[in-house]
Amino acid sequence: MEYLNFPLILVLLVFGSGMIWLLDSLTMRRNRLATIEQLQLDWPEWDKEGSADQQRFLAAAQEQASEPVLVEYSRSLFPVLAIVLILRSFIVEPFQIPSGSMIPTLEVGDFILVNKFTYGIRLPVIRTKVMEMNTPKRGEVMVFFPPHTKQYFIKRVIGLPGDLVEYKDKVLTINGVEQPQTLLADLPPNRPSERLVTETLNGVEHKVRQDLRRYLLDDFSVKVRPDHYFLMGDNRDNSSDSRVWGQVPEANIVGKAFAIWMHWEEFLSLPSFSRVGKVQ
Repeated sequence: MEYLNFPLILVLLVFGSGMIWLLDSLTMRRNRLATIEQLQLDWPEWDKEGSADQQRFLAAAQEQASEPVLVEYSRSLFPVLAIVLILRSFIVEPFQIPSGSMIPTLEVGDFILVNKFTYGIRLPVIRTKVMEMNTPKRGEVMVFFPPHTKQYFIKRVIGLPGDLVEYKDKVLTINGVEQPQTLLADLPPNRPSERLVTETLNGVEHKVRQDLRRYLLDDFSVKVRPDHYFLMGDNRDNSSDSRVWGQVPEANIVGKAFAIWMHWEEFLSLPSFSRVGKVQ
């Protein structure tokens, strides 16, 4: 998934707008009020209906009371930006799927929601964990930063710390236990090049797409290091994952994908809600 350092941008906007609003409240607003009080002294009949003093006072007071444009925008935007920052950093964050590595579970153009607190609460930008929660479970779909780039990736958790993960003839074996598969379809039926199966990991049943033109080249056996996770795409033979760039450290976890809320494949097409539902 494309990476833009939006958390940093959002934090800077919240901090900047908050500081402008605070400085105005502590200094400039007080100066404006003091000026209005002085105007009342300069025009003693400022409260006399229809008097010349009142007309002059009202015009001058209105000019003094108006906030600078930057302050007005900051006061309006700060609470909105602060709420967005809290929601996005600690509760739920939206993402768009840009590649086919998780087909058939997630398709290009799916918009998903990611639970940001289920794996522990982290501070935005610096990503320091401040509260322990749950740990990733085998079979869950996770958003994270891979070890080789600062881009969001999404894959399925295959191996937990200490697991022995083996892959042979397109079948996963974890700690010596072969993970069940059920054939759904060979595509196309006459001369199949792809196979669709269901795979069960830790009780989580999900669909996997296999490329029948690729055999043996991807067989492997690996031991998952402490505080690391081994992740793979559901488009099993067409996915850049832990087989390519290695295991993912616990510190790189972003959150758990739990729902598809919209599908919008390209800008000129219409959004669709036919795929709305839980991420399996």
